[in-house]
Amino acid sequence: MDYVEILERLISIDTSVPPGANYDTAMGYLEPFSQNFGFDTSQIYIPAEHAEGREGRVNLVCHRPEADKPRLIFYTHIDVVPANGWDAFKPRREGGKIYGRGAADMKGAIVALLIGLEACNNMRLKYDTSIIVTTDEELSQASQLRYLLPYLQPVTGAYVFNLDASFGYAGIANLGALHMDIKVEGKSVHSALSHTGENAVEKASLLIRALLQLKTEVIRRKSAVPVHPDTGLDRMEARLNINMVNGGLKANIVPDQCLISVDRRLIPEENLEEAKKELLAVLSSVPDVRWKIERLFSIPSIPPCEDSIVDELAAIIERVTGQDGKFGEMGSGDLPHVVAEWGGKTFNLGVIRPQSNIHGKEEFVFQEDIEHLGEIIYRVLTPS
Repeated sequence: MDYVEILERLISIDTSVPPGANYDTAMGYLEPFSQNFGFDTSQIYIPAEHAEGREGRVNLVCHRPEADKPRLIFYTHIDVVPANGWDAFKPRREGGKIYGRGAADMKGAIVALLIGLEACNNMRLKYDTSIIVTTDEELSQASQLRYLLPYLQPVTGAYVFNLDASFGYAGIANLGALHMDIKVEGKSVHSALSHTGENAVEKASLLIRALLQLKTEVIRRKSAVPVHPDTGLDRMEARLNINMVNGGLKANIVPDQCLISVDRRLIPEENLEEAKKELLAVLSSVPDVRWKIERLFSIPSIPPCEDSIVDELAAIIERVTGQDGKFGEMGSGDLPHVVAEWGGKTFNLGVIRPQSNIHGKEEFVFQEDIEHLGEIIYRVLTPS
């Protein structure tokens, strides 16, 4: 199996979301590989009402039963973020790296999974094993994951190996997330008569100033959970970022509205409801600004997974790569908290490195990391 050729083909299938096109093409390409490795496969079409109204969402579910063995589900996603300013869907090889949108996040890990499955083909597996290739991770997919539940049973007590993760260590915890869109209201008039109107952009700046004061407090909060040194941190840290400000129609019109988007990341020791109350209290403390919450989206933080399977994974990583450790991830996602709802346990390992530039220009993955992850998956699945 030429894994580089497979990855290049996957990268060339533009599965950017939005809009989320070509999912069926990608699933159709991947499905025969799992079938060749002894898995029963199904393409599951997600009804629009379980995909926030989005059409064309198809997930791939694969299962290789092993009676009376512990349950293990590999999680992947096929969607990628959009790309501008570079030829992102024309993959290239250079210096032991493969470039292209999704190379590291996370099509490279999907190919590593295929390497591991090929290596243990025709062998008895250590686990009753399933694979899910999902969609819309880069938007939101909790409802889609919940829709897959009947196709993944049994899930209570199941291990979920999340391949959408960093390379070189066992990931044991994730940040929570709170996204808040705040709409500031004003009154639109001609700019020359601004004294008769109310400038929503200028009013929004007052809220931003207050939020930035809160940010200085939030970023001091550190978890007890360590993170990998490659992040430049020693422990998981809380975050508060104002990532979008949108307001105004024209330079000579006083704007009547402005939208602020806040991204708050929570360490495992923090609580979503308390974080929400804290944000609202700061916003409410600013006088003479009319605002309302336009959208609120949240993901709980995930405490460390302390199961013995994580210790086994860390030991395998060390044998294969010479690296070791169990660390928290400075990232968030729908998967861990949905798995927690199921009564399962999540842990992480993928091919993402800080220098991979995921979501940016010239995203790449190291070929050696793909090969190492493939070997790790093989060792996880086969009895020692």
